[in-house]
Amino acid sequence: MEEQSARMTNTPTIRRAYTTCRHGQMHYRIAGPDDGAKVPMVLLHQNPSSGYEYEPLIRALASDRKVIALDTPGYGMSDAPPAPPGMAGYAAAFSDALDALEAEGVLAGPVDLYGFHTGTLLSCELAIARPDRVRSVSLSGVPMFDEAAMAERLAAAEQYPLPVEDGSTTLDLLRNLWNYVVASRDPGVPLDKAVMNFADKARVLDRFTWAYKGVWAWDFSRLERVTQPALLLQPAEDLLAVSLQAAARMPSCAVVELLDLDRDIFDIAPERLAHELRNFLDRL
Repeated sequence: MEEQSARMTNTPTIRRAYTTCRHGQMHYRIAGPDDGAKVPMVLLHQNPSSGYEYEPLIRALASDRKVIALDTPGYGMSDAPPAPPGMAGYAAAFSDALDALEAEGVLAGPVDLYGFHTGTLLSCELAIARPDRVRSVSLSGVPMFDEAAMAERLAAAEQYPLPVEDGSTTLDLLRNLWNYVVASRDPGVPLDKAVMNFADKARVLDRFTWAYKGVWAWDFSRLERVTQPALLLQPAEDLLAVSLQAAARMPSCAVVELLDLDRDIFDIAPERLAHELRNFLDRL
């Protein structure tokens, strides 16, 4: 009991706050020491989630470094842009936030990035745009499908159903989302946590595909412009093969495969992910 109490006492506290970007307010979660002993880490989430999905990883990482998870504009609790801005547009807003956080005395100097799924492309774009601030890039699940598959997914995103008075289209979307997030979850994720994951994604149903439009229109040759040290930390999900191909296109990308993991990795194995990230980052 004493050992368990000590672990609970030492669990980093996650605070929530806002900074600014070109689209208004950007929400973020933050935890970890302010001593500057290690380079802070900035987490960019998948679509249509928010920084909420990273809370277990934030706690696992923040024991020895500052960790910030930003909500993409239009997702979570960040203000939305007037229209889908594409990956470079979202990254420009994150660049604004880095400068604003520095001016506010929250986050100065270089940062390490970690991105998951949509967040992989956001991280790459931010790394390309801000080599002065981004020291390294870590990725999991790079959605680099072939040209035909990308075009098919982009067309589907462009045809995303609008709400109707009887709610039928929205209820259909919610049922599909429930089946994916809750009914098909890893058995290790408790029902109450899966319901919260569902609620996090469902809150932006009106902008569900905005970031996807940027993903499926992205030029993956831009991977070759990410010159910072990079890490692909890849579970055995359906993006495994294409992620490995994406890593091979990057100038300097180490690969760690986690083939006993599949989905819900932040709920299932946050300490393991944090361990692998530290192994990479602390050698830079």
